Amino acid sequence: MTRPMFQSAPSRRTVLAGGAALGALALSGGWQRALAAPLLTVESLTLDVNGKAAKVFAVKGPSGEGLFAKEGDRLTGAVLNASQSPAVMHWHGQIFAPPDQDRARPDGGELAPGGIDQVDFRLTPGTHWMHSHTLSEQQLLAAPLVTREADAGDVQDVVMMLHDFSFRSPEEILAELGGANTHGGHGGHGMGQQMQGMPGMAMSGMDHSGHGMGAMGAGQGAMPGGAMHGGGMQGGGMPGDGMPGGGMMVHANDVAYDAFLANRRTLADPDVVQVEKGGRVRLRIINGGTATAFFITVPGLKATCIAVDGTPCVPLAADAFPLAQGQRIDLLVEIPASGGAFPVLAQVEASPRRTGLVLATAGAAIARVGETADRPQGLLDLAFEGQLSALNPLAVRQADKVFPIMLGEEPGYRWTINGRIHGEDVPFSVQQGERVEMTFLNPTGMSHPMHLHGHHFQVVGIGGRRFSGALRDTVMVPPHTPVTIAFDAGQKGEWFLHCHHLYHMATGMMAVVKVA
Repeated sequence: MTRPMFQSAPSRRTVLAGGAALGALALSGGWQRALAAPLLTVESLTLDVNGKAAKVFAVKGPSGEGLFAKEGDRLTGAVLNASQSPAVMHWHGQIFAPPDQDRARPDGGELAPGGIDQVDFRLTPGTHWMHSHTLSEQQLLAAPLVTREADAGDVQDVVMMLHDFSFRSPEEILAELGGANTHGGHGGHGMGQQMQGMPGMAMSGMDHSGHGMGAMGAGQGAMPGGAMHGGGMQGGGMPGDGMPGGGMMVHANDVAYDAFLANRRTLADPDVVQVEKGGRVRLRIINGGTATAFFITVPGLKATCIAVDGTPCVPLAADAFPLAQGQRIDLLVEIPASGGAFPVLAQVEASPRRTGLVLATAGAAIARVGETADRPQGLLDLAFEGQLSALNPLAVRQADKVFPIMLGEEPGYRWTINGRIHGEDVPFSVQQGERVEMTFLNPTGMSHPMHLHGHHFQVVGIGGRRFSGALRDTVMVPPHTPVTIAFDAGQKGEWFLHCHHLYHMATGMMAVVKVA
């Protein structure tokens, strides 16, 4: 059985060595050098999943799959598409990457097979990742992009990257859901730019508390967005309680998957990472699932969250940690002096199915961990989110622009932002340096992990409660609970705002934030 090389569990020494390799490439400079030794290569390969071969993608770096660097490094060199398919690479969480170096840009720009990109930007510290921005993400075209913080301390870093996996093609999955791909050419703005006064236009002069949302929310209440699609509740999903005010049943997991992977392996043959007795381990967990949210648990160990989406937070312990699509979480655990084997589990939202890896000290007996838990998890909610707070929050200031973001669903598996699919959307126009607030309203029957390219934002409101929450780049918006984020408009350019459920994004739930 052939497996791709995956640097899933770098020790402190390995991470630093990876950073040195990256630095050497960066300092060498020069197009000829980059051509001779691409910094990153997108490849096609065969992966064994439960005894069956599957064609997937991988992103290879200097020391294995993905990139592992240290704070202060630059990503400088060539990206080679050695696969047989076009590639659209997004540097998720990299706020210093200029828009013209992100292949996920509004004007399209797929990297053709055999094509080469040249990139050069300072890496953002923390646990981030890179992934395709088209349906090929479902075929594992994704990899870690971890930049170890200067103050990380004497801990062993262990990366766990999660995927949902299907032997069917993403095109087949989308057809089963009943949707049509609107994202293939990244769309223009079409008729949307000619429509003035429609959703997506800024409302300036509103106060920092977000008052004034009520009128816009009520005015859009009659927009399409209430219809339940026919593809719901597959793959172990279950309906939640009927929600007041609309009677819609909340559900998850609208794609039936064949397996769930941690570092490209199932619990039938998990990644086993050697750790030291009495040592500290920093689990860097990336949800690369295209349509699946997870709950993270570490049975037998106390786990403390120290960062989300690559940004430090006030340490917060919990028994289970929610992780929506696109999100990352860093958990600190201490291995007992007596040693042992400890699973790190990711259980699918609203399902008993799970995946994970195992931390084990030398000589420890490793018990088989079943791929099905005793009982299903519930639906992700914002209870944990509401307890998080950033170590370095945004400065308190008045919002210059406030936008309502109505998330909707229309018949035919069309997912919308402010009543429009991507290609018909009106850009959210802001000026560089402006404080921007967005309040997401979700009357649909599914949660939507909303991701903003090129920025980190702070979660500042859940429901009617204002608070100083975590800094993120992806926030989960459950049905019928408004979520407010704030950010300072960064680099000039056009930046996608979209749902990180791949099939919601592909069928329309994407817009553009234009920074002038």
